Amino acid sequence: MTSILTPRILFSSLPNASARKLFLMVLIIFVFWVVFMASKDHTEFMFHLNNPIILRRWHIFKEFLPSDEFQNTSASAEAELAVTAILEKLNQLIPPRPFPNQSSTTSAKQSTATIHNPQNTYCVGDQLDILLVARDYLGHRKKYGGDFLRARISSPALKAGASGKVTDFNNGTYLISFTLFWEGPVSLSVLLMHPSEGASALWRARNQGYGKIIFTGQFLNGTFPLLTECGFTLKTSAELCQYLDARDDEAFYCLKLPGVPCEALTHMTSKNSDVSYLSLKEKLLFKRFNIGVEVVKNLSIMVLPCNNKTKTKRKKCQIGMETPFPGGYTLKGRWITAHCEQNEFREIKDINNCLSRKLIYLMGDSTLRQWIYYLNKAVKTLKFFDHHGAGVFKTHILLDTERHILVQWKKHSHPFVTNKLFSMKDDKYIPREIDQVAGDSGTAIVISFGQHFRPFPINVFIRRAINVKKAIERLFLRSPETKVIIKTENIREINENVEIFSDFHGSIQNLIIRDIFRDLNVGIIDAWDMTIAYRSEDVHPPDSVIESQIGMFLNYIC
Repeated sequence: MTSILTPRILFSSLPNASARKLFLMVLIIFVFWVVFMASKDHTEFMFHLNNPIILRRWHIFKEFLPSDEFQNTSASAEAELAVTAILEKLNQLIPPRPFPNQSSTTSAKQSTATIHNPQNTYCVGDQLDILLVARDYLGHRKKYGGDFLRARISSPALKAGASGKVTDFNNGTYLISFTLFWEGPVSLSVLLMHPSEGASALWRARNQGYGKIIFTGQFLNGTFPLLTECGFTLKTSAELCQYLDARDDEAFYCLKLPGVPCEALTHMTSKNSDVSYLSLKEKLLFKRFNIGVEVVKNLSIMVLPCNNKTKTKRKKCQIGMETPFPGGYTLKGRWITAHCEQNEFREIKDINNCLSRKLIYLMGDSTLRQWIYYLNKAVKTLKFFDHHGAGVFKTHILLDTERHILVQWKKHSHPFVTNKLFSMKDDKYIPREIDQVAGDSGTAIVISFGQHFRPFPINVFIRRAINVKKAIERLFLRSPETKVIIKTENIREINENVEIFSDFHGSIQNLIIRDIFRDLNVGIIDAWDMTIAYRSEDVHPPDSVIESQIGMFLNYIC
């Protein structure tokens, strides 16, 4: 007769009391697990039983984050509401502008720009206004706003320039205001970067998908590198490696390579794809001859010193000050702030005295990496420390051990768009980097990101900006004396791929940054304002601009 192994027989067959207790504990745990899973959803229960991939992905997730953050659903919902609220405001600001053909879009040639309330004499410190009336190619007056304009005054002989402030009345008219900062002949310029129809098309195309950039991840299989596709979204049913940050709702994915662990990701690179979300009709608006077209026709004035205005004593430039637009101007090639009193740091000893006993963390893109290169050239006592790694995207460190100065630049995490291979071995999002900084009165953090976000839907940038703000708030709770400075994006080349890298995208991101960080006690370095004033149309501005940015930074920390 075949014996049946019942629990009673199994229990009595165990050799001693300890083994019986262990058996009971395992049995109780198993029963509780079955009851818990069955009480949820039968389908989900069977899916968990039959899908070992979930356990593997959970293992990656669990290693990536502290366990208590998996319960952070309310904070996640709050952040998502904030993202949605900002997105809704932007959609109202940039409504759809369908057009039958190019002739119905804004024409720089047909539009008119005249001095509003012209004066016989203009003095230093006066405001000059230009009234711009937008018209289409047929000369018809536009009935709505939204044109992307760039305004500037300049005196080339004086190496002087300043941005203008554009007020959109949303009816086809614009008021462009300039502050006359210096004396002498001044030329006025208003460029139609994109018509409102083009700006609307770029906005729709940006938020339509992630397909404009292709990421490729390099994994190590023993000693052999293997490549696979990566990205924010991957249209596939294949198994994925998921790189998740649950607390901050950040996610990035790579196609899983057979037999290669997800933790073996070592490097990443990217390239532009052939994907475009613009129609053929819309693409005509972005031919080079339609971008950055002058509206003002040979308009200039003479500015006199006058000496009839009393100068008010300004406060020293410091963190927490509201920065107006424009926040300053260039004269003789140097940046001069308009809203606060700045100290000059022309001598090396002055820079060293300011930086002495300082820990400075630069977090962001290559426009901040330029700072570390400039400091290495300008301050000979700051020497590079070999942090290992290779290429321009490795962590860069400058040290002056005698004066106890450390300056570190580290790139931000996804998205990072470059056709050069960069390491993923020590890759962290900026909020996670901020969380690792102890902070004190001798610590300063400079943050700049945006250029690499332009090809992707705006919610990626909004979410990152909100997460950075939260990380700064956490830092201020433990070290309120730490100094934090936000450097905004700068303008860049006009002839780049407009759908991906147009300065229109950067202008929207600058609005977002100013909105999100407006209540924080941080310093703002307005690289957008500076590069318009300098007319530096390069993603990597020249040393004169970098020197001005660092000068503002030194004013904030010393």
